[in-house]
Amino acid sequence: MDILIDIILKAGRSAVELSLFILLPVMVVMLSLMRLLEARGVLDRLVVVLAPLLKPFGLTGLGVFAALQINFVSFAAPMATLTMMEQRGASDRHLAATLAMVFAMAQANAAFPMLTMGLQFSTTLVFSLLGGLTAAAATYYLFGRQLSASEDQLDETLRHPVAESAKGVLDTINRAGAEAFKIAVGAIPMLVLSLVAVTALKKFGAIDALTSLIAPVLVLLGIDPILILPALTKYLAGGTAMMGVIDDMRRAGQVSVHLLNQSAGFLISPFDLPGVAVLISAGPRVAKVWKPAALGACVGIALRTLGHALIG
Repeated sequence: MDILIDIILKAGRSAVELSLFILLPVMVVMLSLMRLLEARGVLDRLVVVLAPLLKPFGLTGLGVFAALQINFVSFAAPMATLTMMEQRGASDRHLAATLAMVFAMAQANAAFPMLTMGLQFSTTLVFSLLGGLTAAAATYYLFGRQLSASEDQLDETLRHPVAESAKGVLDTINRAGAEAFKIAVGAIPMLVLSLVAVTALKKFGAIDALTSLIAPVLVLLGIDPILILPALTKYLAGGTAMMGVIDDMRRAGQVSVHLLNQSAGFLISPFDLPGVAVLISAGPRVAKVWKPAALGACVGIALRTLGHALIG
């Protein structure tokens, strides 16, 4: 019992420190910037410019906005855009392509805090974009080609607060800060539970046994077995939990900066059990197209994984 209590207390301390001292400050700054750009109409103009360029990939104007949200806000931010697309009459095919893109891209709530651990921002952003576009195109033209392409008259106007005065700017920053706080505090329960589970598995030898079992295969493939723990955590508990594990491993000197960047392609994305569950809850039609979107996301993540592994 004493061992369990010790594990819980250490995991709780790590989770709170990670959420409040790393995740929260980064999210406050990034969300404030994004919401100010949104309120001043900069993002609207950006979407208008990019939408025609990304149309061949199966993306609409709102799909472009979802890409900006996943890269610069959090993995859950595109939920609102996916819901909006469904309600405004986007076709199933466009929905699937947009969902695949979101699945395959790097989520800001993990990527930005990991910059403090040595993650390369420019490389991560470039391969996130390439992986997302590849996933969208693969879904639109291959895995989702049997989906309906018919859509209603699509209203792609982005409705949001306007910050034309000092008070409007302050209100926008306050709303962004409250949103960031909600994201950071909301991550604590999952972080605590996942860190408790991971620490317990390590303490009782389960991780070592699994590593010994599959390490020879990973070595043949050129994959460092030390990545088993963060990968297992990521796909079962999500990107924020993985970030907590990586943070502990970096502090212990088990993961180098080079290895962190090499593995970013498959470790940083919302394509995991919690991420998929949250995103497909955006609406019934979004949930209906998750299978072709998942297949397309696998193609995009494979491209990202290869790119990061080669460049590091």
